[in-house]
Amino acid sequence: MISEHLACTMRAMSRLPIRPAATVAMLCALLAAGCDSGSSGDTATGATPTTATETRPVTSSVAVYLLRDGKVSPVRRTIESTPAVARAALTELLKGPTADERADGLSSAIPSETALRDISLSGGVATVDLDGTFDDGGGSASMLGRVAQIVATLTRFPTIERVAFRIDGAPVEAVGGEGVVVDPPVGRRAIEEQTPQILVESPLPGDPVRSPVRLRGTANVFEATVSIDVRGANGKLLKRTFTTATSGTGTRGTFDTEVALPDRTGPVTVVAYESSAEDGRPLHVVELPLQLVP
Repeated sequence: MISEHLACTMRAMSRLPIRPAATVAMLCALLAAGCDSGSSGDTATGATPTTATETRPVTSSVAVYLLRDGKVSPVRRTIESTPAVARAALTELLKGPTADERADGLSSAIPSETALRDISLSGGVATVDLDGTFDDGGGSASMLGRVAQIVATLTRFPTIERVAFRIDGAPVEAVGGEGVVVDPPVGRRAIEEQTPQILVESPLPGDPVRSPVRLRGTANVFEATVSIDVRGANGKLLKRTFTTATSGTGTRGTFDTEVALPDRTGPVTVVAYESSAEDGRPLHVVELPLQLVP
């Protein structure tokens, strides 16, 4: 077999200009690969048939925080798996809401042309470098919303507690003409005014879930009590329960509870709200559409 390969190699090389260094390299390459040209298994084009295996990128998901009525509201985005998940989350955030999200009442205060220059992490502080578009135009409400969206999106990661801002590579103490202060680095306490009274952070809208569903989030409500309804596709009440946050009535606390869902599949809506101390009517309502799976 080796002698056949060698003979074939020499025939191929006889048709090439003689360059000593190239000759040695070509000889090694052809010997390693064999000399399949002209073999009985070839197609009419002289190429050996191969089977192409289609590979699809491995995906994961991140949460990005848009705005609903000026308050941060998380949605899920699918990304290609990457160790740089914080960068991927910001990249998705800067894309703004999809058409469906806009139809659902979500928006973004961040200008659509804003570009992410860099992001780094040290000691629990993420330093975000954005181009100058980020602080162009808009009043104080818009600037506060922009900062809140960045901070909420990044501090969702357990390794990030606060966010420092740079514009075009330079550290800034404030953003926008209204001077929204971002130095020292900003954490979630600083965006309380842009955070809804009840913030459900898991699951996210549209997620497939199984019973019992684990609800996690934060709340700043009367006596720390978060009321929870589960409704069917027709709006029929299927379940009513509640959970208690770690603090409330002026102080934001966390909640983490499991809710047993009806023995069914299909769409359900979890509704979290505060019951009015005056007349029991629902306040600060959050509707979370989910897909119940077996």
